[in-house]
Amino acid sequence: MKFLEYTPLDRINDFLSELNLGERTIKGRLEAYSCKHTGTDKKLSLSLENEILDYLGKSSDTDSSSPVEFLLSRSSRKTLIYLVLTLYHMYPDYDFSAVKAHQFLTEESWDTFKQIFDTNMLEASKEWIEAYGGSSLLETIYKALDEVVKLSECEIYSYNPDSDADPFLEKGAMKLKRVVSLSFCCLSNLVADGFAADNLCYEEDGEIFDNMDI
Repeated sequence: MKFLEYTPLDRINDFLSELNLGERTIKGRLEAYSCKHTGTDKKLSLSLENEILDYLGKSSDTDSSSPVEFLLSRSSRKTLIYLVLTLYHMYPDYDFSAVKAHQFLTEESWDTFKQIFDTNMLEASKEWIEAYGGSSLLETIYKALDEVVKLSECEIYSYNPDSDADPFLEKGAMKLKRVVSLSFCCLSNLVADGFAADNLCYEEDGEIFDNMDI
């Protein structure tokens, strides 16, 4: 996948790169990628596809907790692969072999995401208005994203990992063939001095998709 540079995202990323809110700091970023395989993507996607097919061969349709029905569709498997590859490009030093399909949740609409954003980013939104005025932070993000991908034609996914697949703890069909990632990390400023999320250690042993549990 190829990282895409878009000017509309730059001001938002500068604002969210390390936003100090007193007792906590917000670290957020918006990144856009094309879905064209580059470098080792082809090898990794083939490995993941084989993992999925192997999982489907061993799964029972009676397993209610299994995402078998979703993964039977080739387009759905491709979407899952794109999502995992996006994580890999965002956090190249992290091992996402523990990622599972059910950890990607489909949001019903932008309004669903808006409710989550408004709840968790209220203070950040106030800081944005004080700094720039005009449109709200969420409205600015919406406009920027709509320039990169047509939001009305997009599916929105949330990544809700277990502790062993969450980099922050250690630190369908596509028309435009693009993925935009929106990530936020809230860090307490009350922790002991010397703690730095950017210096956290990651395990790098083994292939990225080895023993992946879909």
